[in-house]
Amino acid sequence: MKENSSFFCVKNIKLVYLFAIPLILPFIAIYLLTLNVEVLNNQIITLKSLSILLIVLFAAVLLLYFKHGPRTVYLVDFSCYKPDPSDMMSKRELLDIITSTFDKESVDLQKKVLERCGYSDMTYIPEGIRMLPDKLLTFNNSRKEIEKVMFGAIDDLLWKTRVKADEIGIVIVNIGVHNPTPSLSSMIVNRYKLGVDVLTYNISGMGCSAGLISIDLANRLFQTQVSGYALVVSTESINAGYYLGKDRSKLITNCLFRMGAAAILLSNRFSDYRRSKYKLKHVVRTHKGADDRAFKSVYQEQDEDENIGISLSKSLTVVAGETLKCNVTALGPLVLPMSEQLLFFASFIVRKIFKMNNILKRPYIPDFKLAFEHFFIHAGGRAVLDEMEKNLELTEWHMEPSRMTLYRFGNTSSSSLWYELAYSEAKGRIKKGDRAWQIGFGSGFKCNSVVWHALKTINPKDLEKNPWTEEIQDFPVHVPAVMPLCS
Repeated sequence: MKENSSFFCVKNIKLVYLFAIPLILPFIAIYLLTLNVEVLNNQIITLKSLSILLIVLFAAVLLLYFKHGPRTVYLVDFSCYKPDPSDMMSKRELLDIITSTFDKESVDLQKKVLERCGYSDMTYIPEGIRMLPDKLLTFNNSRKEIEKVMFGAIDDLLWKTRVKADEIGIVIVNIGVHNPTPSLSSMIVNRYKLGVDVLTYNISGMGCSAGLISIDLANRLFQTQVSGYALVVSTESINAGYYLGKDRSKLITNCLFRMGAAAILLSNRFSDYRRSKYKLKHVVRTHKGADDRAFKSVYQEQDEDENIGISLSKSLTVVAGETLKCNVTALGPLVLPMSEQLLFFASFIVRKIFKMNNILKRPYIPDFKLAFEHFFIHAGGRAVLDEMEKNLELTEWHMEPSRMTLYRFGNTSSSSLWYELAYSEAKGRIKKGDRAWQIGFGSGFKCNSVVWHALKTINPKDLEKNPWTEEIQDFPVHVPAVMPLCS
């Protein structure tokens, strides 16, 4: 609570200084009008002194405004790791490994999921799983996987931005289930030889929405820190989350998650305005953890044979919809035009106050297409994307980045949102002034939103290290509801 309160105060100091200037000026004008010409002639020296005083006062107010007002956060650039071709594995090859590792009932379930997941045969599986069942999964498998994707994304980002590692003052890493000691953020400090005063944070166990939580944390830190850079890394370990038991609710995740990582460079330096791609506008976080059903909808636990896995409840889609509703209710007033807010309020009055549900069969859904040009929804699965498309009344064009990311790279957890943004950049869709909405869902249960404002038009020909560049001409593609796998 203390952190939220201080952040609120910092934001509202801006309003104090903003209104101080126009309030002071009228009093000065009134004072000058009360003076006649003779007095002005006799007091010219006094007026000169007063003018100097006013200039100094005005400069002081502006100085305080820029010093204590909320600092703008810029997204300089980002990078998404594209694994090596040797890591690529088709669904058929993955099913062969599953068939050799699990009993028939477990194989049948996972085969069904693979046929309906909406994935291509070009997604990436880490070496540890590719070696099953001949070799068991180990801690070193997970460490090797994470070093590969995390350092790969950071190397690309530093090359693109030409930022020196010792210029980075904040490092934030989010990952779900692999948490070694020293932490992943410390691994970054060690590899890139960051300064002794670097601030490091490791976010774990917060699911696929943790990437946006990392953006929020960086934003809050930037309000109290000197100007500099923040490195945010979002990733997940597929090895560490792989389940080898028989519990049906835990087997589904084996078929969904794939290798991937994203590295994002943020800045609060005004000097980075010209070269930055986006400006952070809003962050809205929603947590339904107080609800037991929501809390257990994505739940890591041991089965009866002491195998650790993550259970996905049957109510997960419903929970996601309810959490999204709470999130957009908070976000709407910040981004929607007044006409949409009035229609939503009128709908609420008719349904809740006058109890006229027979007139309005369903609550009015604001048209968020009036607030955003781009929608980037966590590619958690086909069912989640279908529900989001329905609830927000989006078009195929709006859903294309999420669906193609799911098809090409699979569910890369919290980094999927950045593969989606990279897709739109590679397609040449991002124009100066565009507004982009990133929506993430994660265990807890959480729904988080981040809104970006494009500072420039992104030319696909100028893109470097974009995971889509070499194949963007092949997309979009039609994704069948079912892609049968021969037994």
